[in-house]
Amino acid sequence: MAVPQGSGVGHSCFCIVGSLLYLCYLDESGTGQVLNPAVPDSVPVMAIGGFTVPESQVKALAWDFIALKKRFRPELRKLPTLSQVVHHEIKGETIRKSFRRTGRNQRRMAHGFLDHLLNILEQRDCTVMARIWVKQDGAVNDDAAMYASAVTALCANFEHYLAERSSSGIAVLDSRNPSDNIGNVHCVTTRKFGKGGDRMPHLPESPVFGHSNTHLGLQIADLIVSAILAPAAAVTYAGDLTGNVHCHPGFNEVRDRHCPRLGKLQHRYQSPTGKWTGGIVVSDARGHRSAGKLFTPAVATTPLGLPSQKSADDLATAAAFPRSTTPAP
Repeated sequence: MAVPQGSGVGHSCFCIVGSLLYLCYLDESGTGQVLNPAVPDSVPVMAIGGFTVPESQVKALAWDFIALKKRFRPELRKLPTLSQVVHHEIKGETIRKSFRRTGRNQRRMAHGFLDHLLNILEQRDCTVMARIWVKQDGAVNDDAAMYASAVTALCANFEHYLAERSSSGIAVLDSRNPSDNIGNVHCVTTRKFGKGGDRMPHLPESPVFGHSNTHLGLQIADLIVSAILAPAAAVTYAGDLTGNVHCHPGFNEVRDRHCPRLGKLQHRYQSPTGKWTGGIVVSDARGHRSAGKLFTPAVATTPLGLPSQKSADDLATAAAFPRSTTPAP
């Protein structure tokens, strides 16, 4: 049960009593803009997703990720305050660009970083979820409706996960702008507080919003969606778009190397009709293919070593660091 505590303007506090609390962090990559095959940077997919983590693991996950950031960017070790380290983001877009570069060390460094990030998710009892749209050429899409329906579906996934554990949870979305934020959670709010009864009783509140430069969980969600799922989906479902920067051949290795691990972290379940749902769901308007295409590697891959630091301004520029040996809880 969620019990409001305290009072004040513009904020409230919740104390979750009698059950374990889970956090769910969600971010997006891409937009609903019309896909134009003649434009090299036209975006073929829109992905919204993230991960869940039990409250008991949040602090450990945060420190694991801070340590990864410092190892990947050694200059962060010299910053005088923890807040500065948290504020410095390693964006999924930056990682993604490295897979398009010709330098082998740059790609190795990017893969190594994601390998260690997935280690953390596995060790900290996290699950992943996402909603991915593959767009048709020239089709007009309703960006706001796509985002809102994704948030609703992901919260329903989260609700099922919580119900199985008799637990409560809070979803945290990356803040966009006030008008978008309102539309993004309206469907969840009506499901919770409508006259028909609460359809998401294990979420004591509608999704709340945070800023990625102050929330480590949102930074991790960005990496899952922008560095792995979006490029993997683009090259898998829209690989026929020749010359499109978002369908670079280097993203095939992103899919083959990292998506099978994400697949094992999904929370999948059967709906009342018997249909399997939840986890990472793909709506492929181009070829009507399933999400399964993401999780079966085309070729076997083995972990790559990490090169030494060469330039402080490049992705391939972090000092080598060993695979984590922290035992899973």
